[in-house]
Amino acid sequence: MERLRKRNKTSVDHRYHFTIMEKSNVTAKQISPSGSPDGAWRMAAIALLAVRFAQGWIYWGGGTRRFIYGPQKLDPAGHWMAYKFQTAMPGALLGTNHLISYLLHHFTLLYIGVIAFSAIEMIAGFMLIAGLMTRLAAVASIGLSTVLMLMFGWQGATCIDEWTMASANFAMGITLFLAGSSAYSLDNYLLRKNSALGDRAWFQWLGGSQPLPLSARGFQRLGLALFWISVVWIVGTYSYYRGSVITPFHGGPVSPAKHHLSLSNAMILKDGSLRFQAYLDAGTPADPSHILRIELLRSEDGRIVETWDTRALAELPKKSFQNDYPYQQFSAHRFGIVAGVGAKAMIILPPIHAAPLAEGPYLLRVTSVNDHVWTAPVKPVQ
Repeated sequence: MERLRKRNKTSVDHRYHFTIMEKSNVTAKQISPSGSPDGAWRMAAIALLAVRFAQGWIYWGGGTRRFIYGPQKLDPAGHWMAYKFQTAMPGALLGTNHLISYLLHHFTLLYIGVIAFSAIEMIAGFMLIAGLMTRLAAVASIGLSTVLMLMFGWQGATCIDEWTMASANFAMGITLFLAGSSAYSLDNYLLRKNSALGDRAWFQWLGGSQPLPLSARGFQRLGLALFWISVVWIVGTYSYYRGSVITPFHGGPVSPAKHHLSLSNAMILKDGSLRFQAYLDAGTPADPSHILRIELLRSEDGRIVETWDTRALAELPKKSFQNDYPYQQFSAHRFGIVAGVGAKAMIILPPIHAAPLAEGPYLLRVTSVNDHVWTAPVKPVQ
């Protein structure tokens, strides 16, 4: 009797194990890298359901906001995405600032880029939520996160908000690429409807219902390689933006909180007007910078030769501003001159009253509403 009870129990256990495997859609092709067909791969996918949904929803939400719920973000006639891209330009890494500048000067390419970026966000987000071609969607999310870290990672007035979100999404994308979606996914449905897909290399690498077609050692090597890429990339960019790794904390090479104005090519023209180039290359995109006063000084003794006060700046005509980009711009405002982050322009001030001017050298001094002061040498009369 004891032997019979044990045999019956073993038979029940085997039937239960088979039932679990059947319900889990675990086939001979769907085994963990350790070679154990025990459904552990599916259990891992269930554990990552919330991660897959969150990653998908973040990008789905980003795309649908522009295509469905806030189409004005894609309307070039309004305050569309080009304005946001321009605010990223001052602190963008690895040459992406030059790419942004190029796109801002070429409307067709810029518009195609904005539409493509938004479409990839929405489509990849949907695919992750649904578990459709999960690994392909995860790779797309890794690419999107990388672009966001490069372009917007420096921004955040109190902390590097954009970097925090993008770096977390970067790691989530890698995790979903490795783990797949062998639970509650369209990939599983497709495999159940067509088991031949399980033998297709493209489905194993792009889908998510099966483990990657690697040995246990191969999977371990790939996982560790991606882990160390994450460590170097995330820690490296954090150190660059804020230090606190091997150097003390700092506000970053480009401040996301304090506006900074770069002045160059200042010169006095033959008619006595003053021309200079200004570039608002730091600060929060949430608020514009206001210039209240501009002065021309003698460099030797600091004597003020000419002053353009708030009223004079507010009355400057539109032709006084030769803006490099059609989006974030310098312009006259009731409180002087106003500009958004990323704005760059050649500014021409009315002729200087003091004539003839004594020999230089001269210094240009610009003061903002926050009493921030920037200076630049002025070239002789041209």
